[in-house]
Amino acid sequence: MRRGPKTLRAKAPAVASGDERGQGEFDIIARYFAPLATNPAALGLLDDAAVLSIPESQELVASCDTVIAGVHFLAGDPPDTIGHKALATSLSDLAAKGARPHIYLLSLALPQRPSADWLEAFASGLRGGQDESGIALVGGDTSATPGPLSITVTALGLLPQGEAVLRRGALVGDTLCVSGTIGDAALGLKLLQAPELAKAWGLSNDEGAFLIERYRRPSARNALMLPLRQCARAAIDVSDGLVGDTAKLCRASGVGATIEAAKIPLSPAAAKAVGKVPELFAQLITAGDDYEIVAAMEASHASAFAKEAGEHHVAITAIGEAVPGDGEVTLIDRNGGVLRLDRGGFSHF
Repeated sequence: MRRGPKTLRAKAPAVASGDERGQGEFDIIARYFAPLATNPAALGLLDDAAVLSIPESQELVASCDTVIAGVHFLAGDPPDTIGHKALATSLSDLAAKGARPHIYLLSLALPQRPSADWLEAFASGLRGGQDESGIALVGGDTSATPGPLSITVTALGLLPQGEAVLRRGALVGDTLCVSGTIGDAALGLKLLQAPELAKAWGLSNDEGAFLIERYRRPSARNALMLPLRQCARAAIDVSDGLVGDTAKLCRASGVGATIEAAKIPLSPAAAKAVGKVPELFAQLITAGDDYEIVAAMEASHASAFAKEAGEHHVAITAIGEAVPGDGEVTLIDRNGGVLRLDRGGFSHF
C-alpha cells in the first residue's frame, strides 16, 4: 500500500528516548517541531502521514533540497541560521516558479546528541522562515547519522493551473532581469574562512557582517511570485551562480544570452571588495548561494516587473538579453569585449 508523507518521526535513536533530560527523539519532535506544524494537514505530528487537500483549480509545485554541513553551511554556524538557510533554499525554488509557499516536510539527520539550546535555535530559524513566507511544517523524519549534519526540506507551493513560470519559455529578444545583488554570499563565506580579508578589501565591520549575513541567511524572493507570473516568460533561482544558472535557463529555452558585466548589481560592500581585488568579480558571478531570481521577459514588461517588485522592496536590474543560441552565455565587458571565465557556476561533481 502506498503511503502519504510521513510526519516528523525518528527511526534511529539520534538521542536515547526518555533520557534524563527529556530529550528523546519524540520529545524533540513534540517540543521543538510540533509548534511549527500549524497546518491541519500535519495532524499535530502525531500520525505517520500528513493528509493534504489541494484547492480547486490549483497546481502543486514541489521542490526538494538538501543542505549538508561543510558543503552548504559551516558546521559551526549558528543553528538558527542553519534552520533559516535549509528552508530558504527550497523556498527560493518555489519563488522562481511563481508559487505561493504552502507546506514543507523536514528530514533531519543528526551526527550527535543535540543540546536543547541548539534545537531551540534551529527551530527558531525555521519559524522565522515560516513567518516570512507563510509556509508551515507538516511532517518529515529524524534520524542519526555517522556523517555530517544533513537537512532535507521538501517544499510544496500552490499556483493557479497553467501559470507556473518554468525555465523554458524565454524567446530571442527577451530582457534578462535579476533581483537583488549578486556575490554577497560568496564574499561572506570567504570572510568566515579568512576574517583577515575584510581589512584587505577595505571593509568596515558592518560591511563584513552584512556579507556574512547574506551567506548565512539568504532571502528567498517569494514576494515576486505575482510579478513573475504576470511578466516573465521563464525564470530560475540563482543557487549555483548567475552565469551558470542563466545558462540552464537558456538551454531549457533553446536560446543563448548576453550579459553586460557592468550592469550586474553588486552591493556597496561587494563593489568595494571588487574595487580592491578586481579578479574577485569573476568569482562572484559564478560562485552561487545568492538565491536571487533571473527572469526572461518581453522587453516592454521589464519596467512593470521592476515597479511591481519595488513595491515589495525587491530591487530589479536588467542585465542583458536572450539571443540566438543553445545555452551559451556571453559576458560583455565595459569596452564591448568578451569577458572569459574559467567556469560557469558551482557543481557538486
